Amino acid sequence: MSTQESVRRQAGSVEESEALRIEEEKARQLIDALNTDLAASYVLYHQLKKHHWNVEGAEFLQLHEYLGEVAEDVEYAADAFAERAQAIGGVPLSGGSTYEEHAPVEHEGHDVLDIRTSLANDMEMMATMIETMRDHVALAAELGDYTTEEILRDELETLEEHAHHLEHYLEDDTLVLESATN
Repeated sequence: MSTQESVRRQAGSVEESEALRIEEEKARQLIDALNTDLAASYVLYHQLKKHHWNVEGAEFLQLHEYLGEVAEDVEYAADAFAERAQAIGGVPLSGGSTYEEHAPVEHEGHDVLDIRTSLANDMEMMATMIETMRDHVALAAELGDYTTEEILRDELETLEEHAHHLEHYLEDDTLVLESATN
């Protein structure tokens, strides 16, 4: 193991890509947007995993599996954002507190909440992320970075689909009967 430490790239720095030819100022704006979406994705990911681990009740298995799938999709999106930020000359954010500082969303906390509240919190976080990502899609289009625009559009579409499904889970109509003790 090497005992010599050398910083190859400083966090927050932007290196111009000779191959992709995105101007430094444009790259900086795009990297900031991608890092915001990266941060939000990891905050959502951890909240989804919390709910995946703690869900109980009649719909346990279906919700447990679904929340696991959603978390996988969100983690995939985070990776896509980080890879693109790096490709256009940036340093992707890393670390829990860094994500929380840069995310436009806030984790609900450590307590285990009832599943309706948990899903409502997930849907609200997704809604905020959807608004932010739409702004970032427009920014990428305005700056002429069609690849970043396409990555953002793809992940936005997936996030919107999951938010829509959560909205259905939260509807009043259900086959599950309330217990006689209520």
